[in-house]
Amino acid sequence: MVNPGDTRTDGVTFDLVLAAAQSGAAWASATLWREYAPSVVGFARGRGARDPDDLASDVFLAVFDTLSTFTGTESEFRSYLFSIAYRRVVDEMRQRSRRGEPAQWLPENDLRSEPSAEDAADLRSSDESVLALFDFLPVDQRNVMVLRIVSDLTIEQIADVLGKKTGAVKSLQKRAIDSLRKKIFAKPYPFRPLERLPV
Repeated sequence: MVNPGDTRTDGVTFDLVLAAAQSGAAWASATLWREYAPSVVGFARGRGARDPDDLASDVFLAVFDTLSTFTGTESEFRSYLFSIAYRRVVDEMRQRSRRGEPAQWLPENDLRSEPSAEDAADLRSSDESVLALFDFLPVDQRNVMVLRIVSDLTIEQIADVLGKKTGAVKSLQKRAIDSLRKKIFAKPYPFRPLERLPV
């Protein structure tokens, strides 16, 4: 993460990139996309968006449409960006809950059968299984964990994105970690992937 005024490896500060993007410089908009889009895609994927790449594109279209009115530091830009991403994900979830989603039957998703030991091991090592750990958390805790771990936001930035106080975010993070620890250690041969996150 680059702090305001810090110089990137290409010698350009965030302030300069922002000013250039606001004046319409294509290279600056591309720089913002390259630096922040992967985190937005990760957040959207972690929250279960149908098409995380498409959602990230929508987020950046909204950001670029309103970029001329933005003033702030790199940290404030991340909060601004993820506030838009969070609203897009919430909107998608609302639409899906109202309309419902047709589910295609796939043998591997049939709960009446048990996966082989090899399949189970593969599943545990996949990114999807890590994100699936968040699925049983309450929505607020899941939002905090995805923004904290996948999107690498600070407690303060998460509080800004979710419209909560920092103390509430810390509490949600602690409860989520405690729940995840219990779930992980309830399985045989537990690993210790969750260490205490800095607050």
